Amino acid sequence: MQTALSLRVSPAQQKPDLQDEGLRAYAARAGLAIMATSVDHAVSGRPAGRPQLQALMRAARQPAFAWVLGWKFDRFARSVAHWLRALEEFDSLGIRFVSVQDQGDTASPLGKAMFTIIGAMAALESAVISERVQAGMTAARARGKRLGRPATPAPLVARIEGLAATTPWSIRQIHAA
Repeated sequence: MQTALSLRVSPAQQKPDLQDEGLRAYAARAGLAIMATSVDHAVSGRPAGRPQLQALMRAARQPAFAWVLGWKFDRFARSVAHWLRALEEFDSLGIRFVSVQDQGDTASPLGKAMFTIIGAMAALESAVISERVQAGMTAARARGKRLGRPATPAPLVARIEGLAATTPWSIRQIHAA
């Protein structure tokens, strides 16, 4: 069966090797032929910032494969709404989704129910993390800590402004120089 792999790592320094090796081993054991691999680096689980996942969903509509393998549910989606939309779309296209680590499979009604429960827990985890981050930022502000990126050094700003005024380069071209 033709299969696509879906991987995601959040921090930029994290590597998807563990997920990739695990998914490929599962595919080999199950006799699945890998046709596509979707890897989103340094992005959240929310669908808007996942260009590779969006490409995978477009390929699913072709249809290019019959299975999608994911490492864990929360690596695929953090939002229950997003997960349910994807699950519904996979189901309508006849695509089977398997979460290797969660040992979940959409081939059965019980598997679909388990994914819905796991999706709710992933959404809860995401909301709790967001609350903690907000609370930490509020506490830091109360202690007088400045948040955000450091200011761009004045000499660099002057250099950029000088180049912008004296060259036909765009800001992106100046940044690359």
